[in-house]
Amino acid sequence: MSSRKPKRPQPAAAPPLVERRAGLFAILLVLIASARIASTYTVFNHTTDEPAHIAAGMEWLDRHAYLYEPQHPPLARVAAALGPYLLGIRSQGTPGTGFAAESLEGAKILYSGHRYGLTLALARLGILPFFWIACAVVYFWGARTYGRMVALTALFFFTFLPPVLAHAGLATTDMALTAFLGAAFLTGLQWADRPTWKNGLLFGAATGLAAISKFSSLAFFPAAVALALAGHLFFQRPTMSQLMASAKERLPSFASAVAAGALIVASIYRFSLPTFFAGIQAVAQHNAEGHIAYLLGQRSTSGFWYFYPVVLAVKTPLALLVLAGAALWWILRDSARIRRHWPVLAFTAGILLVALFSRINIGVRHILPVYFGLSLFTAAAVAGWFERRPRTWIHAAIGALTIWFAASSLRCHPDNLAYTNLLAGSAPEKVLADSDLDWGQDMKRLSARLREVGARQVTFDPIVLADSEGEMGFPRIAPGNPLAPSPGWNAVSLSYWKVRRLGLLETHPEAILWPDRVAPGERVGKGMMLWYFPPPTGGPK
Repeated sequence: MSSRKPKRPQPAAAPPLVERRAGLFAILLVLIASARIASTYTVFNHTTDEPAHIAAGMEWLDRHAYLYEPQHPPLARVAAALGPYLLGIRSQGTPGTGFAAESLEGAKILYSGHRYGLTLALARLGILPFFWIACAVVYFWGARTYGRMVALTALFFFTFLPPVLAHAGLATTDMALTAFLGAAFLTGLQWADRPTWKNGLLFGAATGLAAISKFSSLAFFPAAVALALAGHLFFQRPTMSQLMASAKERLPSFASAVAAGALIVASIYRFSLPTFFAGIQAVAQHNAEGHIAYLLGQRSTSGFWYFYPVVLAVKTPLALLVLAGAALWWILRDSARIRRHWPVLAFTAGILLVALFSRINIGVRHILPVYFGLSLFTAAAVAGWFERRPRTWIHAAIGALTIWFAASSLRCHPDNLAYTNLLAGSAPEKVLADSDLDWGQDMKRLSARLREVGARQVTFDPIVLADSEGEMGFPRIAPGNPLAPSPGWNAVSLSYWKVRRLGLLETHPEAILWPDRVAPGERVGKGMMLWYFPPPTGGPK
C-alpha cells in the first residue's frame, strides 16, 4: 500500500431533491421506525430483564440510591423508570439485592395500580430517545464521511433492521449503549480532525454517556479506537516529531474531554464513584464466571468464540448480508478504499473482536452497535457501485436486494425480537434462543390461546416473573416435569427448553427432555410451544 497521505474523502454526489430535502427524508425514516417500535409496546408482555432495569431506575429516582445491582449503569434504567415515576408510581420496598430482588420489585412496579399495559408502555417509551440519537449518529456520520445520499441510505438500512427495532422497543440498556458508543466514536473522529475545546467537550460528554449506558462500552470503545489509530499510523506513516506535535496540539482539548466525561459519570452516580467501580468489577467477575449460553444445539457456561458471528449471520436480514458481504469484498480489494472506509471498519471490527473473547453469550443485542458500521459501509459501497458502473444488471440486483431487505423487515413485524433469516430454517430454536428468540415476550399470546381452547389448567414454567393468573388471565398453572409431560395442556418456553434446563443435563447427562422426543407442538407467537395430551377420564382439560 502507498504511504502517501490520502485525500479527504469527497462526499458522494446526491440528486438535487435529496440534497435539498435530506433532513426531511431522514426525519421521515425515523418517524416510520418510531411508529413501528411504539406499536409493539402493548403487543408483548415484559421480557425477562425489563422489570429489573425498571426497579433499579425507580430506586435511583425515588430513593436516591442504587443498591439493587451495580452490574449495569443507571442511565438507561433511569430513563425506563421515568415514565412510571411521572405516572405516580414509586418504589415498592422489596428487600434484598441482586437480580431476583430487583426483578420482583420491578414486577410490583409494573402491576402497581393495575395499570400494567400503560406502565410498561411508558417504561419502553423512555428508551425511544436513545434510538433517535442512534439514528442521528448514523445520519451525521454518513453525511460527514460520504455525503447525504449515503447517509440516507445507511439510515434506511439501520431503521429497518429487526434487531435494532426490537431493542429500541424494550426497557433495557442495549439501545442506550448503541446510541452513545456510536456518538462517542463519531465525536472522537470530529475532535481528532479539529481538536477544539467545543469538539473536546462533545467527545468527552458522549464518551461519559457511553460509560454510564453499559459497561461493555469500556471494552468496545478502546478496541475500536485502537484499531482506528493503528490504521491511521499505518496509512499516514507520521514521524515521531509529527506525533509529538499532534499530541501537544490535542492535549488541552483532550483534558477538557476527560473532565466532561468524568463529570457526567460522577453526576449519574451522585458522586459515589465506588459504585461505578463496583459495577465494572461485577461485570468482569460475571465474564470470568461465564453465563449459560446456547448455540446450534449446544449448551455452555463458558460461551462459544463463534457465538456472535453466527448470531449476526442469522439475525441480520439475508439481503443485507449479501449486500454487506459484497461491499466488504469491494472495499478490501483496493488500498485506497480501505483507507477511506477504515474508521467505519475499525469501529465494527473492534466490537466484534472484543465479542469473540466474551464468555457472556446472550444475544445479538450485546453487539448491536456493529449495525452502525454495517449500515454505513454497505450504503457507501452501494453509492460507489452506482457512480462507477454503467446501469446494468448490478443496479437491478441492488434494487432487488433492497426491496427484499425492506420486505423482510416489514413481514416480521411486530416480531422483531424473534426475527431470524432463512439460514436459521423453520425451527430457529435449533440455532439460538434466549433474547434472540424467546425472552418470555409471548406470555400474553399464550394466555389468549389458552382461553381460546378453554383450558382450565396448563403445565408451564415461565421464564419471566409475572402475575400470570391474575393480570395476564392464565388458567391455573402447574409446574412441569422436564422428563415427562403432564396430562392435558403443556406449554414450553423455547428458552426454558433449550437454555434454562442446562443444570438438569449437567447432573443427569443421560436425561432426555420430553420436548426432544415428541412431535412438535403448536407454536404460539415465536417463543412458545403448546401441546395437548389427553388426560385420564375426569382429569382437568
